[in-house]
Amino acid sequence: MIRQASTPLVTTVKERCRVCYTCVRECPAKAIRIAGWQAEIMPERCVGCGNCVRVCSQKAKQVTSSLAEVRALLATGQRVAACVAPSFPAEFIDLDTRTLVGMLRRLGFAFVNEVAFGADLTARRTREMLEENPDRCYISTSCPAIVSYIERYYPALVEYLAPIASPMVATARALRRLHGEDLKVVFIGPCVAKKGEDLTPDGVPEIDEVLTFAELRQVLADTGVTAKGTVASDFDPPRGGTGALYPLSRGALQAANIDEDLIHGEIVAADGRTSFVEVIKEFESGDLDLNARLLELLCCNGCIMGAGMTSDAPLFRRRAIVSKHVRQTLAASDPGQHEDWLGQMSDLDLSRTFRIDDQRMTVPTEDEVAAVLARMGKHHPADELNCGACGYDTCREHAVAVCKGLAESEMCLPFTIEALRKTVGELAVSHDELRTTQQALMHSERLASMGQLAAGIAHEVNNPLGVVLLYAHMLLEETQKEQPLRKDLEMIVAQADRCKKIVAGLLNFARQNKVFLQETPVRDLMLQGLRSVPIPDSVKVQVEHEQERLVVELDRDQIIQVLTNLISNAVEAMPAGGTLTLSSRTSNGHVILAVSDTGVGISRDNMNRIFEPFFTTKPMGKGTGLGLPVIYGIIKMHRGDIKVESNADPAAGPTGTCFTVTLPRQGRGE
Repeated sequence: MIRQASTPLVTTVKERCRVCYTCVRECPAKAIRIAGWQAEIMPERCVGCGNCVRVCSQKAKQVTSSLAEVRALLATGQRVAACVAPSFPAEFIDLDTRTLVGMLRRLGFAFVNEVAFGADLTARRTREMLEENPDRCYISTSCPAIVSYIERYYPALVEYLAPIASPMVATARALRRLHGEDLKVVFIGPCVAKKGEDLTPDGVPEIDEVLTFAELRQVLADTGVTAKGTVASDFDPPRGGTGALYPLSRGALQAANIDEDLIHGEIVAADGRTSFVEVIKEFESGDLDLNARLLELLCCNGCIMGAGMTSDAPLFRRRAIVSKHVRQTLAASDPGQHEDWLGQMSDLDLSRTFRIDDQRMTVPTEDEVAAVLARMGKHHPADELNCGACGYDTCREHAVAVCKGLAESEMCLPFTIEALRKTVGELAVSHDELRTTQQALMHSERLASMGQLAAGIAHEVNNPLGVVLLYAHMLLEETQKEQPLRKDLEMIVAQADRCKKIVAGLLNFARQNKVFLQETPVRDLMLQGLRSVPIPDSVKVQVEHEQERLVVELDRDQIIQVLTNLISNAVEAMPAGGTLTLSSRTSNGHVILAVSDTGVGISRDNMNRIFEPFFTTKPMGKGTGLGLPVIYGIIKMHRGDIKVESNADPAAGPTGTCFTVTLPRQGRGE
């Protein structure tokens, strides 16, 4: 089957992706784009290393399956060869080699061969190439992920790629020479990149399908093929030799009988997602030793750690298993027969070509990077924490990725935490403002209801009360001072007068007065308020104005009533004397009037009730409890606000109370 080069090797299951950025961190090609809080793999940039599959704890990365294609191929009745990668002992630890081969034959494969033989062919050709070209440097091409990485991101180094077919392709060519060109070949191994090695844009592929070991286990499970009832069988010839070491780091060097002499430095071997990248960078920049003739690179820590493996065994356990298998195989093999097979294939075409598929992106300017860093709150080098939480090693790399459209600013953990902290702070402020507004609204509704009730009561009581007052005064005038009833009549008159004041207060509280705004100097308001209240000699008065000639638009008479009530309450709160302070200042288009005293203060229990009608802390007969509610209504009619701070506990600090009235300076504008 001819497949397309655009076929993705790995896809993301969006429902499982938790956007932890682990895949971004592990991707050497940075082929994963974060967009809309989703990790998207970009097929054109993916080299098939499979690191994202291996490290994703949520199983959100899924290797493109070839199961349906392999089943269809086997169902055609054509001859199909299974080429098994030499890393199979590290995967099928629970099966011996002959049982595994027998199970593959039960699946319908006509031939079951070792890719180790193809590795022997490429190892021999590599050694010959180095001997024939002593002045040239090559990059090994047995790892398809390395080849794809260079073709996409280091096109200037494509000329250094060793023009030798991979062991997989070499095996397929050898088998077709033996069994005919119509032979179908399925590669079975640990590597995801192998699925992309043969995705040619044109021509007939040399490998028909590729299965990972994980997929092979799935096929065996679906078909019910197990070790039980399986007839053990050997691999079909030609069999492999030391090429079986290829899946181990530096195994290809030993298979080719190439000595990694650290003194001469002609061979540079590296494996793993960070090491191979560093070697390629240094090679391109010229920092690498000039004596280097071969770069033996593997994307994984050996093929035994490929993403297509399902084994839970650790790295060195897998190495030991493969090494043991190679020792046993070499001990049981016939070296002469193996050399004969190599001789028969000595003229086999092992050449290959490469194509440049430049996926490099335009490098953003320094200004663009600086703008992204600033957007993430990184204005100075000290702000760049380089914590790696975003999946990039440094903050600048992250910023560059944002400029290229591969990442988002929100991926920065410190930036997100700081933004969250600010949001929480703003929500807390909004919550406090909402709570204050709700309390004010509830209080206003309560006062409105009580005002309606008070207005009705005052209206009904006012007329009979007037009659009582009239006749009480008439009786008092007609009664002589020496008569016993006079004291009783005086009591009736005094209490009736008190009732009259209460009714007047109720009407004043309940009435819907209009505000007659006029420009009034704040200094005059303060003086008039002070003149309206007798100030004892024991009380010291302080008046403080931020602006001596401050003029405000308000209802002069009503605000004087407010100040008079507040000053009167302050004086009464200081029976033993103290300091009365009146002040004014401006803020954000408002005037703030404050009346404070050093009196006894208001207890916490009473703070929430001071604006309720008829609530008073004064002794019986000294107060009606309507002064502060009337003040509250006047201030609200002015579109203003009143707040109170008080301390009645000497242990907590100086006692006293401060009422703060905030009014618009331009009342008509309000």
